[in-house]
Amino acid sequence: MEYQGKWALITGASAGIGATFARSYAAKGANLILVARREDRLRELAAELEGASGIKVKIIAADLAEDAAPKIISGALAQDATPVDILVNNAGYGLPGFFTENAWTAHRGFLELMINSYVQMTRAFLPGMLERNWGRVIQVSSVAGLVPGSAGHTLYGPSKAFLVSFAQSIAAECDGTGVNSSALCPGFTYSEFHDVNNTRGLVSQLPKYMFMKAEPVVEGAIAAVERRHVVYVPGAWNKFTTWLAKALPRPWAHAMVKNQSKKFRKRKDN
Repeated sequence: MEYQGKWALITGASAGIGATFARSYAAKGANLILVARREDRLRELAAELEGASGIKVKIIAADLAEDAAPKIISGALAQDATPVDILVNNAGYGLPGFFTENAWTAHRGFLELMINSYVQMTRAFLPGMLERNWGRVIQVSSVAGLVPGSAGHTLYGPSKAFLVSFAQSIAAECDGTGVNSSALCPGFTYSEFHDVNNTRGLVSQLPKYMFMKAEPVVEGAIAAVERRHVVYVPGAWNKFTTWLAKALPRPWAHAMVKNQSKKFRKRKDN
């Protein structure tokens, strides 16, 4: 599908999956609103895409871990009457360590970004999509939201599970309106994610077949939301993992995740 004249807002757009979403939608003709904390990265990406694709790009430097950020973003776009036709909620990070090793302030900031900002951004822009009878909303979740929880990164899996259910609820509410809702559930993807949370050394020891490049993840997600595929898991290995976690008796699935997570999650003092 081509998206000329549409505006796509992408959070966490400065690198990784977010930047790949930006490049993909730009190549398909969409104008972009890029949101992330690192303004210098956003400016570089905007210049690249405006030059290569001839589209319009707006950048908004914002930290979505701050409660006021979604309101500031939606207010800025309302001021210059920029519609949001496509929303990709992608900003996120991992919080290494076991639950009691991190202060409540760290957990609160994590939840503000990983759950509240996704809900607030959807609430801000979904009404306009419904009024125009067209819209696409992608919540970037994870395979971690489809398998049993594990030790370490304690709130990551639960936050991603929330996004899966949230995307399903929005899809049900928007059925027949022209607005499609989908949750993207990737597994390990080549990006800066593991560098930021200091687990690169651990995940680098995992087999390469467990990893995907960002491009097929994103292209699959865009195709999935167009065909109203509400929960999309890219890649054969990820599909097998989530199928197995669902098919096995729960104690077995929990044991499987427990054993695997030891390879790439650890206590802070280890």
